[in-house]
Amino acid sequence: MAKAKSKSEPVVFKWSGLDKANRKASGEIEAQNLQTARMLLRRQGVRVKKLRKQAKPLFSFGNTVKVKDIVFLTRQLATMIEAGIPIAQSLRGISQGHENAGVKTLLGKIRGDVEAGTNLSSALRKHPEHFNRLYTSLVTVGEQSGTLDILMNKIASYLEKIEEIKSKVRSALFYPALVIIVAIVIVAVLLIVVIPEFEVLFQDFGADLPSLTRWVVDLSHSVQEHWAVYLLVTMVASTALVFAYKRSTKMQYLMDKFILKIPIFGPIIRKAIIARVARTLATMFGAGIPLVDSLETVASAAGNGIYRDGMLAVRREVSTGRTLESSMADTGLFPGMVLQMVATGEETGELERMLDKVADFYENEVDNAVAVISSLVEPFLIIILGIIVGTIVIAMYLPIFKLGAVF
Repeated sequence: MAKAKSKSEPVVFKWSGLDKANRKASGEIEAQNLQTARMLLRRQGVRVKKLRKQAKPLFSFGNTVKVKDIVFLTRQLATMIEAGIPIAQSLRGISQGHENAGVKTLLGKIRGDVEAGTNLSSALRKHPEHFNRLYTSLVTVGEQSGTLDILMNKIASYLEKIEEIKSKVRSALFYPALVIIVAIVIVAVLLIVVIPEFEVLFQDFGADLPSLTRWVVDLSHSVQEHWAVYLLVTMVASTALVFAYKRSTKMQYLMDKFILKIPIFGPIIRKAIIARVARTLATMFGAGIPLVDSLETVASAAGNGIYRDGMLAVRREVSTGRTLESSMADTGLFPGMVLQMVATGEETGELERMLDKVADFYENEVDNAVAVISSLVEPFLIIILGIIVGTIVIAMYLPIFKLGAVF
């Protein structure tokens, strides 16, 4: 039982009392239990008057650790390490100044490992959902070379640029998705609420309905009578698709391949992936990590199964002595401009700078493509929405026009 307790999650305690200078002080501390918290405060010279467990909020919204939180704490940690503050003390200071409970918990776990004698990179590897292989690899290099503060700043810059390119891709996909959802809602309201009112009017006519009108009315009956079935089928199909995607590597591969072939959006996603690959490789290579090791990390950071497999193939070729440019050319995944820049970088010994230029170029390409989509796709989607709604409206007024023609 004691062993299980020692492995329990740390708890946040609020305290108040007197510090070493006999002044009133208060704050928070993480510990396994109340006794441990009191002991840790005593070691810090604090005379505790009040110590209680911090109540957990009813809802945990806002406690999620986001990329921007990781970037922020990475910048802070780099600054404090550069100032000569020990890592454990730096982590404690960052934790106390952060409002996000999720970040506090994460930093508490890392600090606990560091205070127990674990180096920072090993402590970070226990949280792969927040610190990927690139992050921990660069931290390892920084610890070994004594340039941890420099590489932490490099990591933060890398994360900012990768998150920026993701945000641009998301913004490109958001508007079409929103229009599709609005179209579905409008059509559902028309079929369930509006069309039944017209149907009562049509019954008073006592005449045969046009084919289009009859089809829309039948569709309205179907939606009204079986809406629960349609909703259930949609939910089950969506859940099954997500489940299959998460569990099946073959499904992931097929979906990644399909995404790259989507008209308009596929090229944007491809450019974003190339920018990420180039930026990641430049960051890793510039930190002094061997090219073969860097390529393995680049493959895992690609975010697409096609490019992941392609970069792993590049890694295998490079490990046999082939140049990076020729290995990348064999995959057929990179445009000629990228290959030329890589070849120039290998010949001149400035591979990092050339890869950074490739990343900058494709990030700008994504930015421009998103701007074009915003101006072109918006009217196109509005036209599609107008056609759908207009077809239903015309179907409802056809019997009225037909009746007017008779009279």
